[in-house]
Amino acid sequence: MSTRFRMPAEWEPHAATWLTWPHCEDTWPGRLDEVIPAYIQMIRALASSEVVYVNTLDAEHRESVRSILSDEGIPTNSGNVRLIVLPTDDEWIRDYGAFFVHGPEGLVATDWEFNAWGRKYDRIEINNCVPAAMAKVVRVEHLAYPIVLEGGAFDVNGEGVCLTTESCLLNPNRNPSQSRIEIEEHLKQGLGINEVIWLGDGIEGDDTDGHIDDLARFVGQRTVVTAVEDDPTEANYKSLQENLVRLQSHRMRDGFELETIELPMPPPLFHQEQRLPASYANFYIANSVVLMPAFGVAQDDIATERLQSCFPERRVVPIDASVLVGGLGSCHCLTQQVPAV
Repeated sequence: MSTRFRMPAEWEPHAATWLTWPHCEDTWPGRLDEVIPAYIQMIRALASSEVVYVNTLDAEHRESVRSILSDEGIPTNSGNVRLIVLPTDDEWIRDYGAFFVHGPEGLVATDWEFNAWGRKYDRIEINNCVPAAMAKVVRVEHLAYPIVLEGGAFDVNGEGVCLTTESCLLNPNRNPSQSRIEIEEHLKQGLGINEVIWLGDGIEGDDTDGHIDDLARFVGQRTVVTAVEDDPTEANYKSLQENLVRLQSHRMRDGFELETIELPMPPPLFHQEQRLPASYANFYIANSVVLMPAFGVAQDDIATERLQSCFPERRVVPIDASVLVGGLGSCHCLTQQVPAV
């Protein structure tokens, strides 16, 4: 049965980008205030590009956020930044928010089950209410799917091709009764996916069991940027080299090869002896800018240059992610696009 839906590629026109203002002490223990400058960087860049919805917890929290942004010269009473009261249990809206698709009668907010990355955290009930609330805000149809799926676990090219990982989507802590074929069918029906490119394992420090948005991303219909570690002694070397081989050997259903562009990995980053999932692949593509995590190292410049070559009509904006990634995510994890109709 053919699908009614198509999930646009991230580089296709957006109506808006969605974020959740940092509020969860468990995400950045003792460092919550330290992530606010990076949020301001992101919101400022995005507001030059499109409407930005920012979730807040309640009316008092909304006014506090409004004051912070106002002090930074970012208006919220007019312009592109819109503060929404929409309670959440954490900030990673990429994973628990709605995935918007094009349907035969307009935009549809698809709502998939969120189980806090294989029930690693107690952040499930409230976050599962968010997709329906997002649909109401943008006034589109809401459609629920009883399958666990996080937004960082897949990436699409807008033509029905999806990148994902076996370590996450086939993990028994997500959908233990579902086979690979059954999961592919759900992706087809809900997101319009007709071809899945399966990679292997994720990077060290990633508590999501290997989200694709730390590994490899479409930047064109047949072009993928992929994180590669060149140091054979580094923990990520083997898995990233194996993923590179899979991408280079893949043939699309139409017979074409994928073009692969390598992104460097930053040096290993730790917080209190915990390895962090620092990766340049966790960038976010907006209408006129690309938000790229940066870590204050030499590899930042290489990654910026390579992403800029992929998006010559957009401005790559390095976002200081050295504290953000302490929450085990970065720019892409913190954002969710609303495609233009």
